[in-house]
Amino acid sequence: MLEPVTLAQVAREAGVSPSTVSRILNGTANVAPDKRVRVEAVIARLNFRPNPQAQALAGGRSLSIGVVTPSLHSTFYGEALTGIEAALNDTPYHPIVISGQWRTEREQEALNVLLARRVDAVILLGGILDDEVLRPLAQRVPMIAVGREVQGLSDSCIVMDNALGMRLIAGHLLDLGHREFAYISGAERQSDAVERKNAFLGCLQDAGLSIHPDLIQVGQYLEDGGQQAAQRLLDTGRPFTALVCANDQMALGARLTLYRAGLRVPDDVSLTGFDDVVTSRLMTPPLTTVRQAIYDIGVSAAQEALKLLDGQPAQRHVFTPELVIRESTAPPRSRP
Repeated sequence: MLEPVTLAQVAREAGVSPSTVSRILNGTANVAPDKRVRVEAVIARLNFRPNPQAQALAGGRSLSIGVVTPSLHSTFYGEALTGIEAALNDTPYHPIVISGQWRTEREQEALNVLLARRVDAVILLGGILDDEVLRPLAQRVPMIAVGREVQGLSDSCIVMDNALGMRLIAGHLLDLGHREFAYISGAERQSDAVERKNAFLGCLQDAGLSIHPDLIQVGQYLEDGGQQAAQRLLDTGRPFTALVCANDQMALGARLTLYRAGLRVPDDVSLTGFDDVVTSRLMTPPLTTVRQAIYDIGVSAAQEALKLLDGQPAQRHVFTPELVIRESTAPPRSRP
C-alpha cells in the first residue's frame, strides 16, 4: 500500500515552506502567482489529499461537538443521542458524549472536560446546572440547550410543551372518571419536572380536585426511583385509582411495585407515563403516555449547533406532545 503524500513532501517538491503550502490550501496566502502555480502543480502531480482533521486543528477547530447527558443508561436520552449522531453523520463533526450522572458537580466537570478538549460546540441534554452558570458558558462556546429554558438564551433552546402533555394526561384520566390520584415527579431541580408537576396539579385544581401531599413522591426520572416512590405511595395507606408518572422510566419501575403488591393495571390502578420511549409500548400492559419526538429533538439539537458553527443564528424549537392511549388506563372500578 502506498504511503499517503504529506504536506512536507509537497513543500519540498515545490521549494517552499510547509506553512506556505498550508496557507495556500486554506486560501489565506498572499504569494506570487508563479509560486502558487508551482505549489498547485505539485499537489496535482502527487495527488495530495489534505487531512481535514489537521486543517481543522490548524484553524483552531476540533471538529467535535460535546454532548452532556444526565445519564448514559436513559432510554430517552439514548434516543436523543441517536438523533444527534444521525444529524452529524454527513458532516465533518463527531459527538463526544459525557454523562453528568444527575449531579451538579459531575455536570460541571463534564463541561470542563469538553472545554479542555476544545469542542467546537456543546449540546446540553436537560441538565441541572443553574442558568447563571450556562450563560457565561454560551459566551465561550456555541451552546444548544435541550428540554429546558435558559433565561437569556431562548433562541438556543429546544423545548417540549410539558404543560400541554400533562393536560392531555389529566384530561384523559378525568374523562375516564378518576378522582383519586397519586403522582411521581422527577427531581425538583429539573425544570421540566417542575413544569409537569405544576401543570398536572393545576388541572386537578381546575376540576375542583386536590391531591394529598403524601400522594406526591419524587422518583428522580429513573426506574429504581419510580419503583421506590410507588412503594412509598402504597405505604401511606391512602387510596388512589390512578398513578401519574412524570416519565415512562419511572412508570416502568412503579409497575413492578404495583405487581408485587398484588395490584392489577388497569383494573386496580390506572398508570400513565410521559415520553413514549420504546419500552413503554412493550410493558404489560402497554403504557398510556405522552409521545415526544425524541429522535427528532436530537436531530434538531445537532442542526441548530451546526448553524451556530456556520455563523448563523439558532432558532428556538417547541415540540408539541401527543397523547397515546394504551391498555394501562381504564375507568376506575367501583368500590364495594
